Amino acid sequence: MANILVVDDELGIRDLLFEILNDEGHNVDLAENASEARAARQRARPDLVLLDIWMPDTDGVTLLKEWATAGLLTMPVIMMSGHATIDTAVEATRIGAFAFLEKPITLQKLLKEVERALAKEDARRAAAAVVPPTVAGGQPLISGVPMSAVIGPAGAALPPTPEPGPQATQSFDLDRPLRDARDGFEKAYFEFHLAMENGSMTRVAEKTGLERTHLYRKLKQLGVDLSRGRRSAV
Repeated sequence: MANILVVDDELGIRDLLFEILNDEGHNVDLAENASEARAARQRARPDLVLLDIWMPDTDGVTLLKEWATAGLLTMPVIMMSGHATIDTAVEATRIGAFAFLEKPITLQKLLKEVERALAKEDARRAAAAVVPPTVAGGQPLISGVPMSAVIGPAGAALPPTPEPGPQATQSFDLDRPLRDARDGFEKAYFEFHLAMENGSMTRVAEKTGLERTHLYRKLKQLGVDLSRGRRSAV
């Protein structure tokens, strides 16, 4: 499940895209012009933006360029238009747009490009996660704990802690963007329930209130090891 911002001045298109993406399990925010899009981008960083080119106040290409110049183009943006020229599409791609969809947008093409864009965002986040987070003073965190608490003084390694069974109490590194902190919580949440239910997707779906299809998509997005619950729960 991803947070998707749809920016289009046509009510019918906004409603249609909302229904399609919401049915796919995504959280969808709507904006009818560039002003509302700026506010939505500032309020909560989306995972993906579907941006119309022709809008009354500020056109989509200008808004895209504005975000790129301000360093706010931190998410994939798919441009949409029924009247754009090839030059416009090329310019949007040069600025940083991920893809271009020509209206009327077909369901198959929409879902394909959304899936590709979210996969790219997942890969970017995974690459960023390779660098360990740090606390004040540049000290790396290991599972949310300062390295000194794990390594001990003078680099002496402390005795390893036996791997426990499922625990309802977790500790998280809160010195991160909200979206990353939320993903860390959700991953721990699903791993806990998978372990408690011995890896049964049916029981986990019932316990968490998610449809099985949405649950599989969510676990894949979070990088949850589906075999972990079967190993750790007895």
